[in-house]
Amino acid sequence: MALLDIKGLRQRFGGVAALDGADVSVEQGRITGLIGPNGAGKTTLFNAVTGALRPDSGTVTFDGTDITGWRPDRLAEIGLSRTFQIARGLAQLTVIENLMLYGKRQQGETFCAAVLRGKAVRAREEELRGRAIEVARELDIIHVGDNRAIDLSGGQKKLLELGRALMAAPKLIMLDEPAAGINPTLAKKLGEHILALKVRGLTFLIVEHNMGLVAALCDHVVVLAQGKRLAEGRFAELRADRRVQDIYMGHRA
Repeated sequence: MALLDIKGLRQRFGGVAALDGADVSVEQGRITGLIGPNGAGKTTLFNAVTGALRPDSGTVTFDGTDITGWRPDRLAEIGLSRTFQIARGLAQLTVIENLMLYGKRQQGETFCAAVLRGKAVRAREEELRGRAIEVARELDIIHVGDNRAIDLSGGQKKLLELGRALMAAPKLIMLDEPAAGINPTLAKKLGEHILALKVRGLTFLIVEHNMGLVAALCDHVVVLAQGKRLAEGRFAELRADRRVQDIYMGHRA
């Protein structure tokens, strides 16, 4: 069953078609990889699905609901979260504080509630702090929980980015190049965390250029080229596909 179903998505920037009828389906409980050459439209697809862009045409269905053009906050409420290629932590806040910001049902967001800090506000803040500590421990960043985001290593920032997505209690997490810019050891550790989260029932759509990581993680892979789906299947099948070799992997793949 498809948890996320993208049909005929089109996105133009002036005379350039970044997406030209893209079709991508993500089944529940699986890790789906989205690969392709630079300029294929992968990040544009992420942005069109998650509300950063409004697609020109096509539909996006999530968990049976048409969510085409929805705002990011509405998507987070129904369980669709994403990360970014460049980690976006608030630099001067600690790891725990960054995580707390992404929890649902923030009681202190109105002016009066923030100033008066009533019982409900304090209680929810403690709940969020407790959950943030759990997530930090689960992702092995609890030892830097009191460090500011600006002081983290590249790999720790990637783990914080994943943790922020987890704080929103998602059904599906869309990861945009989670291993970009981090060393192989941390990339392997990140992959282990993603697989553990899959076992717990989470679904993932991952854009990644690290083919070793794609092969290790993904149950199903979609190849995007020139804004549309070129091929899909298991990684081993795609590696042997001449079209995929020609446009992306090279003949020695």
